[in-house]
Amino acid sequence: MIETGGKTVFGATLGILMLDTQFPRIPGDIGNALTWPFPVQYRIVRGASPDKAVRGDAAALTAPFIAAGRELVAHGCDGIATNCGFLVPLQDHMSEALGVPVASSSLMQVPMVERMLPPGRRVGIVTISGATLTERHLLAAGIPEGTPVAGTDEGREFTRKILSDAVSMDFAAARADVIDAALRLRRATPDLGAIVLECTNMVPYAADVRRATGLPVFSIYSYLVWFHAALMPRRFPPDLDDGGGAA
Repeated sequence: MIETGGKTVFGATLGILMLDTQFPRIPGDIGNALTWPFPVQYRIVRGASPDKAVRGDAAALTAPFIAAGRELVAHGCDGIATNCGFLVPLQDHMSEALGVPVASSSLMQVPMVERMLPPGRRVGIVTISGATLTERHLLAAGIPEGTPVAGTDEGREFTRKILSDAVSMDFAAARADVIDAALRLRRATPDLGAIVLECTNMVPYAADVRRATGLPVFSIYSYLVWFHAALMPRRFPPDLDDGGGAA
């Protein structure tokens, strides 16, 4: 069998661009490699802090994210993701510059989830910063105007520790903040049919949000597992899988 080369690293086809952080990341978090059922490649975008991405102008980070994305593509990645939902304004610039599919934000799932729901139901967003998630972000992700949003910025731990890039975190308190935001969203939205978690650090709590609200919960994990399935489709029957990557 003849295989096609053209790159150095095979089998780790998804590249994840990381903000420059020090806060702890437990399994489930996009930045913990144990989260993924497949190998991934990481690059840190130096100087890109959580506060700059979430409370600042994400567009100012376009050039360094493109530069780091090009490194991942050169190292064999066939698709690129980022680790912050607020980077969605970079989507078009990155996909044009990198020449591969880009999944810049968990928010990009919202229109698809909206179409999946029964008539009379709509999707809502839980975000790390309701105060700074603007129409510009929603428009960049193709999200309908008026989509309900609840933020953990009213909580005690999650938003404060991540945006300040603290070296320690009370994960039980962070979990409570995410659940509380989801429950507030549900109480305020009687026709809520599903929840999308904007923040990539919320994945460890997705099952708890599902249990507390009774609603389907979509996250960066659900998005990137779907994304990866297109970059490296499973071969059927399994005994024909040779472990190769995309041609």
